[in-house]
Amino acid sequence: MESSCTMQAVFLHLLLLFGNIDATDDERKRYDGYRLYKVFVPDDESLELLTNMQDDDGYHLWLRPMINGTADVMISPARIQEFMQKVNTTKLEPELMMDNVQKYIDDENPRGNVRGAFDWLGYHRLNTIYSWLDSLVTQHPEIVKPIIGGSSYEGRRIKGVKLSYKEGNPGIFIEGGIHAREWISPAVVTYILNELILSDDSRVRYMAESYDWYIFPVFNPDGYEYTHTTNRLWRKTRRPTGRGCYGADPNRNWNFHWAEGGVSRNPCSEIYPGDKPFSETETRTMSQYIDSIQTKIFSYVAFHSYSQLLLIPYGHSNKRVSNYDDLFQIGNYSINALSQRYGTRYKVGNIVDIIYVASGGSMDWVRGTYNIPVTYTYELRDKGRYGFILPASQIIPTAKETLDSLVAMFEQAAKLGYGSSMTAQFRL
Repeated sequence: MESSCTMQAVFLHLLLLFGNIDATDDERKRYDGYRLYKVFVPDDESLELLTNMQDDDGYHLWLRPMINGTADVMISPARIQEFMQKVNTTKLEPELMMDNVQKYIDDENPRGNVRGAFDWLGYHRLNTIYSWLDSLVTQHPEIVKPIIGGSSYEGRRIKGVKLSYKEGNPGIFIEGGIHAREWISPAVVTYILNELILSDDSRVRYMAESYDWYIFPVFNPDGYEYTHTTNRLWRKTRRPTGRGCYGADPNRNWNFHWAEGGVSRNPCSEIYPGDKPFSETETRTMSQYIDSIQTKIFSYVAFHSYSQLLLIPYGHSNKRVSNYDDLFQIGNYSINALSQRYGTRYKVGNIVDIIYVASGGSMDWVRGTYNIPVTYTYELRDKGRYGFILPASQIIPTAKETLDSLVAMFEQAAKLGYGSSMTAQFRL
C-alpha cells in the first residue's frame, strides 16, 4: 500500500510538472528550475518550431513568435535539454532571461498583500481591491457610484465604479485584468482611478471632469485570485473544460471573428478560445453590461502586459479600421508623452502588424459591434526582462507614465473631435 501511494504521488508530481492538469487549490504550483528564454525568430522554420511548442507539455510561450521578432519561452526543467538540442539544430539563438522563474516570483511582491491603507507599493488580492473600490464610493458618494458589471464562473462579482463629475459627459470605459497573471494591469488601473479623483494636476483634473469613467480593474476575478493562491502564471478563467483542464482565454472568447486565428483548440492551451463565443460567464455577463451603456461611451481602453505596445484593432486581420489614421496619430502622440517621464519606449499599430494574430478580443468586439471610435489596448511594461513577473517596485513608475499617455491621448482625441458631436456622427 505504501508503495502504491508513493507511485501515485510521483505520478501526480509529473503531471503537474508537465502541465497536463492544474495544481489543486491546496497545493501551490511552483516553478523551481524553470527557465525563460528570449528567442529571435528569423524564418518560417523557426516560427513553425516555436508555434508548435504552445501545446507541448513543458513549454510555455509567454510572448508568441512572429518572423523577425522574438518569442519568450518558459521551459520546465524536464524539457531544457531537449530544447537546447532543438536550438543546436536550428537557427535559433536563445538568450537566457531567467535561470529560475520561481526566484523571480518569490521576489516580485515582497510586501505581499499588506493590510492597511491601499497603496501601489505591492500587488493586492481581489478582496483588497474590492474593499478599496467600496471605500471610494463611501468617501466620494457625489462622484463615485458602484457597478456590478458581471459575474464569474465561481460566483464572484466583477466590480467597477462609475466616476462622473457632471451629467451627460461622454464616456470612457477602462478594462483591466482580463488575463489573470498580468498583475500590473489592475495595479495601473486602480492608480489611474485614484488620480482621477485626487490629483491636483490641472491636465489630469480637466480629463477627469470632462468625461464619465466606467472603470473595472479586474475582468477575470477567478483567475486573478487563483494566481495569488495557487498558480502565479495562470492566464485563463476557471471553468472546467474537460480532460482535466480549466478555463478559456477570456480575451479570445468574444463574439467578433471568434477563433479565426491566434487560438488553439486544445482546451488545456493558454489560448483556448472556449467551445463557443461567450462560453465564459465573465465575457458573457460583461458583454451584456457593455451593451447596456454602449451609447454612452466613445472610447474603450484595455490594459494588458507585457511588450510596451499601444494596439489598434483588429487582431484577426491587418485590415485598417476606418479611422486608423486618426488612431495612429493619437497613439503616437500618446506614446511620445509616455516616454517623457522615464524614457520608456512603446510602439503603436494594428495588433496583427506589431504583435501577432489574436482573434476574439474584447476591444475588437467593442469596435466591431458598436463602432466605438477610440479603442486601444496597452501592453504595459516591460519588454521581457521580467515579463509577467514585473517587480512591485515598478508599479508606480509604470502607472505614472501611463497616466501621462492617457492625458495626451484624450487631449489629442478631443482636437480631432472625438468625445463630441463628431463622435455621434462617426457612429451613425
